[in-house]
Amino acid sequence: MQSTNIVAPLKHLPLLDGWRALSITLVLVGHLLPVGPSGWALNAPTAATGMVIFFTLSGFLITRFLIEDGNIQRFLVRRLLRIVPLGWLGMLLAFAVARDASLATVAGNLLFYANLPPFFLVGPGSHFWSLCLEVQFYLSIALLVAIGGTRALFTIPLACVAITCARIYWYEPMSIVTWFRADEILAGATLALVYEGWLGDRARKLVAGFNPFLLLPLLFASADLRTGILPFLRPYISALMIGASLYDARPWLLEICRSRAVIYTAQTSYALYVFHGIFANTWLGAGDVLVKYLKRPLLIAVTLFCAHVSTFRYEKYWNRLARRLTTKDRTDTIAINRPI
Repeated sequence: MQSTNIVAPLKHLPLLDGWRALSITLVLVGHLLPVGPSGWALNAPTAATGMVIFFTLSGFLITRFLIEDGNIQRFLVRRLLRIVPLGWLGMLLAFAVARDASLATVAGNLLFYANLPPFFLVGPGSHFWSLCLEVQFYLSIALLVAIGGTRALFTIPLACVAITCARIYWYEPMSIVTWFRADEILAGATLALVYEGWLGDRARKLVAGFNPFLLLPLLFASADLRTGILPFLRPYISALMIGASLYDARPWLLEICRSRAVIYTAQTSYALYVFHGIFANTWLGAGDVLVKYLKRPLLIAVTLFCAHVSTFRYEKYWNRLARRLTTKDRTDTIAINRPI
């Protein structure tokens, strides 16, 4: 049974701003600053922890949007105009810095398949593998709902487990290839099904029973390839951590997540991610270890400035355009809050 109505915007969850801010902070720290003694090799796990949180949030938010509003055209317009304009701008800057991008490389990046073999990433834009994975997820889940309706979202947990099994079978604890990394997004999508009640009260109670503060160090350990089987559980630890926090929203934590600094960091997180990797491959990131770290304050300042301008000028234009294109008529929307 389905109900036809006008869909209200998704309820804002302040805790997600906190997780998004933590995500980009961990990525920037892992990529730009020393994390502990060099012999401990903690930079990669730090950045990977930030990335899995980012992917979990993405899967969660996208799936909630489709549960509440099954309009595929609206979904694609809003998500692609949110990601693609800045993604393309960043890629063009990366090509200019690299100076040797082939036509195949340009096509692979602009069409968001550069993270797939034989790989078409360039040094200054090597971090754009995640944008490719994001866009591939948008298109795949849109096709899934277009073919099977929102009830087809029930296949997401199966797809998530299947990818994890493939990672274990081919021993891929950490990969940028979609079919060995998408379980991090799909685990977040599964969390959305739990949160919206699609998987029943038992699933909700199971998630709510975990302590998010105990799961955070476990998540960090799962992002370290030296921890045995834990890296294969990384998607699920992240989803459980974020999900448990939504059911255990402590007042002091909500207060932190509502602070200006956290909200600002969350708002600018996408642009920070795009620009930091590009600038790290310019003069701002060149030189021996001492010179690099002497330049770090300048690199970070330039990244912050460009991220601010992008978020509140460039990206704002495209986001407003997306809203104008998709809010003319919402009366045909099918909203399915839960299966009946």
